[in-house]
Amino acid sequence: MRYFCFSLLAMLLLNSCYNPERNCTDFKTGSFEFETYLDGEVVKTTFTRNDTLEIDYYKGQADSSSIRWINDCEYIAKKINPQSMMDRKALHFKILTTQGNSYTFEYALVGDSKKQKGTAVKVK
Repeated sequence: MRYFCFSLLAMLLLNSCYNPERNCTDFKTGSFEFETYLDGEVVKTTFTRNDTLEIDYYKGQADSSSIRWINDCEYIAKKINPQSMMDRKALHFKILTTQGNSYTFEYALVGDSKKQKGTAVKVK
């Protein structure tokens, strides 16, 4: 019993020390691809980002957003030419983990607690 308690405590301590890889600066700029399900089908979005601008390409149309970095792993994106009231709301992005040429992130409207997750792959 004593061995079991010691082993359990050791596993908990080691597990709590685990930090996922987060090399966010590698993903601040470049060209990326992101796939998601929309209306029951997989759709692909490509985007190019630099320190202050992100251009999204979806179904042959480009859409630009201004970028304001909060820290190396978080930024706020706001549409430059919003077409609707929904487009006027800024999005908060947070890079959660990085691995190789991809990163996992979460995003939500600024101030909204309902977050969604995604994975982007750096292509350039």
